This record gives sequence, structure tokens and C-alpha cells, in this order.
Amino acid sequence: MSVPSIVPKRQAPAAVVAALAVLAAVLLAGLDHARAQSRIKDITTVEGVRENALVGYGLVTGLNGSGDDLGDTKFTRESMIGMLQRLGVNARGDDLGSENVAAVMVTAKLPPFANQGSRIDVTVSALGNADSLLGGQLLVTPLLGANGEVYAVAQGPLTVSGFSAGGQAEQVTKGVPTVGRLPNGAIVEREVDFKFNKMKEVALSLRNPDFTTSKRITEAINGFMDGQIARQLDPATVNVRVPEEYRGRTSELITELEQLPVTPDDNAKVVIDEKSGTIVMGKEVRISTVAIAQGNLTIRVTETPQVSQPAPFAQGGQTQVVPRTDVEVDEDETQQMAVMPRGVNLQELVSGLNALGVGPRDLIPILNAIKASGALQAEIEVL
Repeated sequence: MSVPSIVPKRQAPAAVVAALAVLAAVLLAGLDHARAQSRIKDITTVEGVRENALVGYGLVTGLNGSGDDLGDTKFTRESMIGMLQRLGVNARGDDLGSENVAAVMVTAKLPPFANQGSRIDVTVSALGNADSLLGGQLLVTPLLGANGEVYAVAQGPLTVSGFSAGGQAEQVTKGVPTVGRLPNGAIVEREVDFKFNKMKEVALSLRNPDFTTSKRITEAINGFMDGQIARQLDPATVNVRVPEEYRGRTSELITELEQLPVTPDDNAKVVIDEKSGTIVMGKEVRISTVAIAQGNLTIRVTETPQVSQPAPFAQGGQTQVVPRTDVEVDEDETQQMAVMPRGVNLQELVSGLNALGVGPRDLIPILNAIKASGALQAEIEVL
């Protein structure tokens, strides 16, 4: 005995197809939404957790005749004499003609939470008229912070990727031979006093300030912690209060919060770099109804002079140059006017302009003209 079906068999395939279509639409919408999301870690920075710039002045020795000319660079000469005097050598008044020494500026970045004794990378660049730092050795150089305190000391052999070689008639230079690096070339001597785990409030700074994005970050944090611990201060800052259960463990709290997904809000902006002809438009760019026509008037003048000379064995006549000028005018009559309806998105705008044969260079004045007419609903930023 067969059991009757509630849904007729001939309608089952249609119902299944409809259900699958709805499910596919939901899945695709979820995938698009997931692709648009970013972690809080990627769109914000923690206030106070940052690098500090260090700078120092030193000497590089051991150069194979490619150092500073001590006669022209007085500071290199005085630095060399001062260094020798500190080592017990009196070189004052002597004729120093060495070209194996160069004065350099030493720069580095002190990472956050760097401990005393840890090592950091150093960049060395020539300050005088040295030709190359290849094969040089950096002498002990204190690295100072913005407050004038010494935070690291650098010393060691340089790594230079560029080189320069040549003679009297030709010279070949590859890269920049007057800049070198010292991987792990400086030792941290002083720590930055920053007790992160003792903080009772933490400020998250948005890389791209926006009211909507900062509000979404606040809602995501409060929803995850099941409490009102986050507060939107302004478009660039979200203040997070450290709960009692995380006191003394602020790092653990930030570790959990920075993984939360948030969908940043996109600004309607057009960025133009006229030097390179680069145009970048956000997906939220919209235009009102506007008609666009683009065409170029090209005038081409070609000179093809010809030589006129008398026939062979002629009794008279002279050889002369007869000018021949060809003028062509191209009014580009194939170009047409296109009408962009209201609410056109980025893809439709670019497709419509490409249909007119508009290239990147021609697109820049067109966008400026659309903005001037009030039809472009976006901000234009010219680099």
C-alpha cells in the first residue's frame, strides 16, 4: 500500500529548485558580506603601541678609497680627530689625507615593548661626499630619541647592495652605494616605560576615520563582551574600558577584540594622480543624470621637401629645394555624446566612458568637469 504524498509529485521538482535558488542566494550574499569584512586589528591601531624613531651620527671606516675628502668635508675631519683623541691619539695639526673614512647618519626604529638587550636593524647613509660605503665598518654610534636620551648603540659591518665602478670615460652605478644596512646592528640600552597591562582604558584609533565604521566597531565589541565597555568618542577613536576580569591582563583583552570582524564603511571618493594618469574610484561613487561628449581636434603638419634640378646637359638652370607641406585635420567626428542616467554605479560609469573611447588621461578632465557640474556625488582628491 502506497502512502499518499502531501505535495503532488509533479510540483516537487519546482519546489526543490526554488528552495535551492533561495539557499544559493543566501549563501552568495553571505560570501559577499564575509569578503567585505575586516578584522578590527587591520583597521585600527592601539593608542600608545607604536614605534619610536632613533637617529645618530657616526663614522664608517675601512673604505677602499671611496670615503669623504677630508679637505672638503670639515665635519668628517673634526669627527675623526675627536675620535682619535678619545682613544689617546693626538692627531691635531697633522695632515690627514685618508679617504677610507666617511661621516654617516644612522637611523633606526625602536619597536614597541623592546626590551633591554634586544637587537634592532639600522640604516646608514653617507653625509659627506663619499662615493661608496661598500666594505665599511660602523664605529660605536649612540642612537638618540626625540627627547635626547640614548636608547640604543649601533656598531658593525655594513651590508651595501649597490656598487659603483668605472674609469675616465665611463662609470656604472647600480643601486645606491652610499646607503647600507646593519641587520640586528644595534643593541637596545634603554626601554620605553609603558605599562600596558596596568591600563584601565584603551583607545583604538581608526586608520581611516569614519563615523559609521567607529560605531560598528563599538557595537561589535559590546556585543562580544555582552556589556557596554566600548564607547565611540569621535570618527577616529573608540575607547574601551578594561573589565574587572581583565584587570592586569589588558593584552589578553586586546588579543580577543582585534579578531572581531567589522564591515568598514566606504567613502565615495575619486583619487587622481595627474603625473602618472592613475585614477582610483570607490565603489560608492555615483553620478546624477549628465550628458558627456569627448572629442579631440588633431592637426598634423608634414613637411616633405623635394629637390628640383635641371635636366642633363641643360645649358641653364639651378638646383633648388621645393617645399611640400601636407596638412591633415582630424575632428574626431566618430565620437558621440553619451547620457549617464541618475544613480549610475562605478562599473557603468567606466563602461560608458570606455565606449566613447576615453582613456585614463582624457578621463581626468571629464571627471573634473562632472564634479564642477554638480553631477558627481563623490569627493575628488588630486595627488
